[in-house]
Amino acid sequence: MRDTRLLRLRTLPLLGLLAALLLPLGLTAPGAAAAPAAADPVRVMPLGDSITGSPGCWRALLWNQLLDAGHTDIDFVGTLPTQGCGVAHDGDNEGHGGELVTNVADQNLLPARLAATLPDIVVMHFGTNDVWSSVSPDRILTAYTKLVGQMRESNPDMRVLVAQIIPMNPSTCAACAQRVVDFNTRVPAWAAATSTDRSPVTVVDQWTGFDTATDTYDGVHPNDAGNEKIAARWFPALSALLGQGVPGDPDDPDEPGGATCTASFRAVSTWQGGYQAEVTVRNTSAAPVKGWTVTVVPADGAHVGQLWNGTLSTAADGTATVTNANWNGALAPDASAAFGFIATAPATSSVPAATVDCTATS
Repeated sequence: MRDTRLLRLRTLPLLGLLAALLLPLGLTAPGAAAAPAAADPVRVMPLGDSITGSPGCWRALLWNQLLDAGHTDIDFVGTLPTQGCGVAHDGDNEGHGGELVTNVADQNLLPARLAATLPDIVVMHFGTNDVWSSVSPDRILTAYTKLVGQMRESNPDMRVLVAQIIPMNPSTCAACAQRVVDFNTRVPAWAAATSTDRSPVTVVDQWTGFDTATDTYDGVHPNDAGNEKIAARWFPALSALLGQGVPGDPDDPDEPGGATCTASFRAVSTWQGGYQAEVTVRNTSAAPVKGWTVTVVPADGAHVGQLWNGTLSTAADGTATVTNANWNGALAPDASAAFGFIATAPATSSVPAATVDCTATS
């Protein structure tokens, strides 16, 4: 048989031959088109406690469902590695067994984890240990708000999927089942108040149809059947976000809604029947903020009264709206301003807490 290898080499176009000769030297032939750069994968952080990370086998199922649906440009991220499951998958996660979401917020543990992983999407099932520890829904949702603010500081275009957590009925906590119900009923309203066009917060119902008798092995942690249900609930919501790809450069001030801000609440002092608090407003974008508006929803029936460093209006349900004063509305990137207030509260109220949300004017 005639050897055609030399013939094919001789008939290469000159430019192609030159490129072939230069390639081992790391050079490019004149006029040769560079290969297009691969698009960055969408980085997804699974965030929570042992239900997410120990071993959190719903993540393995979800990963493979996404690949089967054609979402190959994804990267699950987290500072924790895979913990088994016997299924090939990207196991990076942020599911810390035993953690309370209120502790993560109070101790500011999330920013370092975000800085190490830079997610575009956070998938959050968090609060089971708080409910078990009888932490109030108000405190849990205040922690949620702080974490979302920190997520937006990391990435102003952060997209968040937050679960109405799975049922819980351990033998050592007779009240836990109802506590989960009480907490889950509060999540949709919190998400609606916290969501923005640029950084949406979407609720995923992991509670309905989940049976602790058949879908857990201890009344708390999912078994194989439970993992399948959890993955199936996350899949459509996450698939829809992945279909949108990675948003444009979050630091581009010419993007619609380029100016963003966060608000954080802290109690300064307390007494029976009231407390003093401070809210810090921070510009979390690269665009200058010309003004800001913060909604404050006090917990436990408290009402905002005296306020300084802002203008106050109060709705009948106790929701307070605070707009900047004429001298503290303009904020450069990463700059902050603060306002303070006195709130009256029932004598039976718990630790002062409030849900706060910020809207910026660019």
